[in-house]
Amino acid sequence: MRRIKQIFILIVLVLVVLLTFNWGRISRLVAVVTLFDEDRIVANFSQMDAAFESAPLLTGNAQPLPEAPAPLPESFAFNGQDVPLQAWLEDSSYTGLVVLKDGAIAHESYALGTGPDDVRISWSVAKSFLSALFGILVDEGTIPDLNAPVTDFVPALVGSAYDGARIIDVLQMSSGVAFNEDYLDFWSDINKMGRVLALGWSMDGFAAALNGSAHAPGSARQYTSIDTHVLGMVIRGATGRSVVDLMGEKLLAPIGLEGPAYYLTDGYGVAFVLGGLNMRTRDYARFGLLFANQGRLGARQLVPAEWVAASTRNSAPRDITGDPRGYGYQWWLPADAQPGEFFAAGIYGQYIYVDQMRGVVIALNAADRNFRDESRDAMNRNIAMFRAIAAGLE
Repeated sequence: MRRIKQIFILIVLVLVVLLTFNWGRISRLVAVVTLFDEDRIVANFSQMDAAFESAPLLTGNAQPLPEAPAPLPESFAFNGQDVPLQAWLEDSSYTGLVVLKDGAIAHESYALGTGPDDVRISWSVAKSFLSALFGILVDEGTIPDLNAPVTDFVPALVGSAYDGARIIDVLQMSSGVAFNEDYLDFWSDINKMGRVLALGWSMDGFAAALNGSAHAPGSARQYTSIDTHVLGMVIRGATGRSVVDLMGEKLLAPIGLEGPAYYLTDGYGVAFVLGGLNMRTRDYARFGLLFANQGRLGARQLVPAEWVAASTRNSAPRDITGDPRGYGYQWWLPADAQPGEFFAAGIYGQYIYVDQMRGVVIALNAADRNFRDESRDAMNRNIAMFRAIAAGLE
């Protein structure tokens, strides 16, 4: 009995040591499992740095946005029905809505206990920010040829599924890499990637370990979030610098954000560029305003106008699933996009919508747990809402 007791005490001590040294990883894994729970999702989306590793971004000094309040339409048309706008926003669990008209705030509202100071997770809206940074580096000559293989800048991808893919293929989500993006499948690649992030493992290592191909690079489009991480790897390989530093220095600080901003990172300090950007809703609108103005900020051409046009044009190959929406360089276009109309989108209802012709920018944050419900057709319904808001401001 004495021997058994000693062994039991030893096991307990070992478990205590393991828990002590791995508590951060264990707590982050628990955070991933409960991140989208109904009673936690809204608060979680405002404090992602409490659950994951993160790195602050340089944000500069914001110029105040003028205010020119204007009423929103009471309803909008969708599939032959009249949809009450406020009811749809509430059904979508929206947390923040900022509407700009010609650079002035026409509408701003918050819900579900959030407010203007909440720093909200972007999810895949972050992809469009990385595209803008990429365009700046292309203009500077740091990445001179979009037809270059990604392995020219990231030798670690030699022999992986990305071997043979060009930069432009990855920009257009047509890398050909086999990747399961099903958020509702616990064992999907996207959810495995989330656990890699939570446990502090290497996102670079995860990307380099992918070895399956769905089709030839550049032959078809298939939305693959890890493609955006590879773009980040190309940026780091080309510059020898972190995306955290470059994003702050070359894009966010020149724009001038009014609140803090940060990236989620893996355990090696590598930014989660495909979905880990966090900032205030009003600052998401500021980024949209930059693209509404063809990349200009006052007298300064911050993002090359040619890149703004190219990245928001429907240039990607056909979608492998038959999705009629267009895609450029990490930006979406409605299936029937009008000139100068494009948007960034993230899961659970995050959007930046731009209508250049009308001078309208709309930033929406939400915690929509039913965003994948096909009967709601949330993305197309949201686009119809954005269009009605923009038309109503003419």
